[in-house]
Amino acid sequence: MSGRAQLMWDEAVTGYDFGRDHPMDPVRLALTRRLVDAFGLDKDVDVVAAKPAGDSTLRLVHREDYVEAVKAASADPDAADGAYGLGTMDDPAFAGMHEVSALIAGQSVGAAEAVWAGDVLHAVNFSGGLHHAMPGAASGFCIYNDASLAIARLLELGAERVAYVDVDVHHGDGVQAAFWEDPRVLTISLHEHPRTLFPQTGWPEETGAGRGEGSAVNVALPAGTGDAGWLRAFHAVVPELIADFRPQVLVTQHGADTHFEDPLAHLAVSLDAQRAVQVACHELAHEYADGKWVALGGGGYAVVEVVPRSWTHLVAIAAGREIAPEAVIPEGWRQEVFARTRQLGPQRMTDGRWPVAYAEWESGYDPGDRLDQAVVATRRAVFPLRGLLA
Repeated sequence: MSGRAQLMWDEAVTGYDFGRDHPMDPVRLALTRRLVDAFGLDKDVDVVAAKPAGDSTLRLVHREDYVEAVKAASADPDAADGAYGLGTMDDPAFAGMHEVSALIAGQSVGAAEAVWAGDVLHAVNFSGGLHHAMPGAASGFCIYNDASLAIARLLELGAERVAYVDVDVHHGDGVQAAFWEDPRVLTISLHEHPRTLFPQTGWPEETGAGRGEGSAVNVALPAGTGDAGWLRAFHAVVPELIADFRPQVLVTQHGADTHFEDPLAHLAVSLDAQRAVQVACHELAHEYADGKWVALGGGGYAVVEVVPRSWTHLVAIAAGREIAPEAVIPEGWRQEVFARTRQLGPQRMTDGRWPVAYAEWESGYDPGDRLDQAVVATRRAVFPLRGLLA
């Protein structure tokens, strides 16, 4: 097995573009890729462009009629069928939509294949993590659910236990739905409470069904949760479940929209806490999954200030060449930011909160604290179903 990490990248993924006024500006992908290069990380990873996901791969998760509807909208955006969630404010149809969505999905599937085959230990696709797409509909800026497709491909290749950890501010509803009754996949989502944020799902009582009961885990965090609470919740739930499940592969989604500057949500997490969770996921992969780690991007709408820094840290961690939080960002990248966006780019790879402190769950909890109440609700809902003490 190669000790190198793999970075999935094809410049054409920046064609995933819903239009000028849409929050998901593809400049976030381009700037991340340039920042990776600015720190020289392209020399520490194998940069690979996988082929687009074909119809047979897409049908591992998506219905055939939905794939055909995406193709039709891709060829003629004015004919997009709203019954499939296409042509909406969240998911406007655009020419070439099928092709670029399949390309992004292909990068995540390719990452999963490389990790499973042992070609690399870690693979990153920060253009992926489009976790809201459903088997038969687009949703929440997501056309094809590359995270679900990567997991489905792992199962097809013979994996018997795949864990998915989603720390995007929005609930990973599409991935949960895809594996709702499948005990081979453990889905864990930490997100802002559904009372205050799209998609209004991800309650702690959502634990899976049938043979998959106890395989869906949801931590619904109160609006305003900051670094200490976010990390406390993560460490109060995720490591114990991963240790019990012992996945053969860990797939993680690292939406950067938990950040306090993100315009579409209400958590107050810093870049430094995001980096801390990335490090924790890397460590969990090595401790429980023989190092097999597929890391994806996701949401994130502070496209200059936050997303490129967060996902560059992710690539660096996967590459085994962590960037110090206090590292100064190369001036050439900041000049490119200004040229592309007329915004001033950040100067360092930190929000000034490193190291981030939090209270371990084992030290006790406060039943009157809203964050602790959220953690208790999750543990009580799902831990007994897995034979664990709540």
